[in-house]
Amino acid sequence: MLFCFFSLVLVSVYWVNQAARLFDSLIADGQNVGVFLEFSALTLPWIVQLILPVSAFVATLYIFNRLISDSELVVLQTAGLSALRLLRPVLVFGCLMALLVALLGNLLAPTARAQFIERQSEVRDDLTGRFLRAGEFIHPTGGLTVYIREISPLGEFRDLFLQDASNPGVEVTYTATTALLVRSVNGPRLVMFDGIAQTLDLETGRLATISFSDFTYSVATLIDDSALRRVDVRELPTPFLLTADRQMADALNLPLAHMVFEGHDRIAQSLFVIFVPLIGAASLMLGSFSRFGVWKQILIAVALVLPMQIVRNAGEAAVRADAEDWAMAYAQPALAAVIAAIMIALAMRRSTRWRSVPA
Repeated sequence: MLFCFFSLVLVSVYWVNQAARLFDSLIADGQNVGVFLEFSALTLPWIVQLILPVSAFVATLYIFNRLISDSELVVLQTAGLSALRLLRPVLVFGCLMALLVALLGNLLAPTARAQFIERQSEVRDDLTGRFLRAGEFIHPTGGLTVYIREISPLGEFRDLFLQDASNPGVEVTYTATTALLVRSVNGPRLVMFDGIAQTLDLETGRLATISFSDFTYSVATLIDDSALRRVDVRELPTPFLLTADRQMADALNLPLAHMVFEGHDRIAQSLFVIFVPLIGAASLMLGSFSRFGVWKQILIAVALVLPMQIVRNAGEAAVRADAEDWAMAYAQPALAAVIAAIMIALAMRRSTRWRSVPA
C-alpha cells in the first residue's frame, strides 16, 4: 500500500514536470487536448520504470522506521527471529519489483516509445494543426506566407493564398479555389485546384502568370529535417539489442555501442531494484529504539544508494566508448549487491546480540 502511495506521488510530480513541457509544445503546434493526453499516457511506462526503485526504497525505509519506533522490530529480534528471517519479505518484495521493472523496461516502455515516436511524426506532418488557420495570415517559415479563407470539416482548403519568397530574387504567389494536404513518400504535399501561379523576378520586375487546373506544391520544407522519423534505440526490442552487430547498427544508422548498452541496461535495472530495498532495510536494522528516531541509519541508507547513479553513469560511458566492455553495464547492480551483502552481515551481527540478551 505504501509503495503504491509513494509511487503515485513521485510519478505525479515527475509527470507534471514532463507534461508541462509537452503541453506547451503540442498546444503551440495547434494540437488539441486529446493529443496531449495520448502523448502523456505514452510517456507513463518510462516514467514509472524510472520511479519504481525510488518508491521501493522509500516504502521500505518507512516500514522499518515504523517497526523500530513502535518497538516491534526489537520484540521480533528478542523473540529469536534472525536478520535473514526479517529481511525475507524485503527480498520477495525486491524480486517482485524486479519483475515489474523488467516488464516495463523490456516490453511496455519500448512499445510505448515506438508508438510515441510514430504519433510524434504524424503530428509533425499534420500541417493543418501546426501552421494552417482559417482566416489568418500564417508564416510557417522564412519567406512563406499562407492564408486560407475556410477549412471544411473534411480538411479541404477553400480560397487559398500562398506566397513563396524563399528563393532570392524570385517571388512566387499561388492562389487556388480549393486545395488539399496529402501525404507522400517524400513528405506532405499541397495539391491546389483551379488557380493561378504568378512568378515575379525582383531584379527585372517581370511578372509571369500561369493558370492551372491542379498543381502540387511540396511543403516538406516546413518540417525540420532534424526531427524527421528516425529509429530510436529505446524503441527496439531487448533481444535485438543484445544480439546486434555492426551490420545491424549501420543499417539502422545507430552506434553499436549505444545499442549494446541499452539492451544490457534494461536487464541491469531490473536486477538493481532487488537490492535497493535490502540496503534500506538492513541499514535501519543497525539502529535501535530512540526518542530521536533512526535518522542516522536513514541517512546512511540514502548515502549508500544515491551515489550508485554515478556508478551507472560511469558504466554507461565505458560501454558507449567500447561495446566490448558491455559487462560495465552491470556495475551498478553488482555494487548494490555487494553493499546489500555487507549491510545484511552487519545486521545479522546485531541481531545475534539481541538474541543473546537474557530474558
